[in-house]
Amino acid sequence: MDTHPQNAVDAETRARRQAFYDRIGPHAMAPLWEVLRGLVPPEPRPVAKAHVWRWDLVRDCLMEAGRLLTAEEAERRVLVLENPAYRGQSRATSTLYAGVQLVLPGEVAPAHRHTQSALRFVLESSGGYTAVGGERTTMRPGDFVTTPAWSFHDHGNDTDGPALWMDVLDLPIVSFFEGGFAQHHNDARQSITRPEGDALARYGSGLLPLEGGSPYGKSSPVFNYPYERSREALGRLSRSGDPDAHWGYTLRYANPLDGGWALPTIASWMTHLPAGLSTAPARSTDGLICAVVEGRGTVSAGEQKLSFGPRDIFVVPNWTWRTFRAEEDCFMFFCSDRVVQEKLGLWRDERGRA
Repeated sequence: MDTHPQNAVDAETRARRQAFYDRIGPHAMAPLWEVLRGLVPPEPRPVAKAHVWRWDLVRDCLMEAGRLLTAEEAERRVLVLENPAYRGQSRATSTLYAGVQLVLPGEVAPAHRHTQSALRFVLESSGGYTAVGGERTTMRPGDFVTTPAWSFHDHGNDTDGPALWMDVLDLPIVSFFEGGFAQHHNDARQSITRPEGDALARYGSGLLPLEGGSPYGKSSPVFNYPYERSREALGRLSRSGDPDAHWGYTLRYANPLDGGWALPTIASWMTHLPAGLSTAPARSTDGLICAVVEGRGTVSAGEQKLSFGPRDIFVVPNWTWRTFRAEEDCFMFFCSDRVVQEKLGLWRDERGRA
């Protein structure tokens, strides 16, 4: 039985109300009571869909794009990973953009900067590089590289093999605030003013400079978190106790200055699921983007069940029950807008029993 008050109103009253709405509309006004339930729902109503992008297909398409135009022509030769629910909107989740970028041997993706924060998760590289704020870092598979907001950055490849990585940016968040700025550098490659590894040496060894903070504001001063270190840390964790029922063995990437997330708008972490492990169901208000480093398994998101393998990328919608099963030892990189939601007091999660 429908008990909505509107349905108890007689036809004459409904007509008078509609006439009123029609009169106030041209004056840029509307009745809240007609839309309140949609504006303030009892719980989130996810729009995004669970989806997996297969590495073999993504790579083949990017290599074809590499034959069609240069990195300089494109400025960034990237295939956008569009969520099926957001076609044409450049969104992987409701709040984050994702794409896969290709830099071929001898190419340079020209230096620029923008107010959007970005991360790179390296999928294939024998020595491609990115330069951020005057320091160059070699990109190796599994490395997590940050590009803080408004820092000049360029990418290059001096090897004989292609370099490919996943880009994730907070583009939809910045667009919501209409706060985007961008600027090109005077040179295709910025001048290198610090030796490679300088940031990691200063901030990533459990010791910090006596004075001074991050040169990138609220972003971590470490802009390359090497996979070798991440994998080793997860390995030690897995040997020290039982896995969490919902997260397996998980460690988040941290800003060494304050212990917070590495980027102010994009949360990121690495998860290890040993072969045979199935996680208990959980859901949270942040939609997840995952790049698989190693291993094969399945993810169940609501009524959808997706298989994944090495270097596949998939998304799990917000407030959707999810479980993971590892068929092999899996190492998986995740990111989301959780850090923004936490700052705004919006983030919630719910955990089911195993």
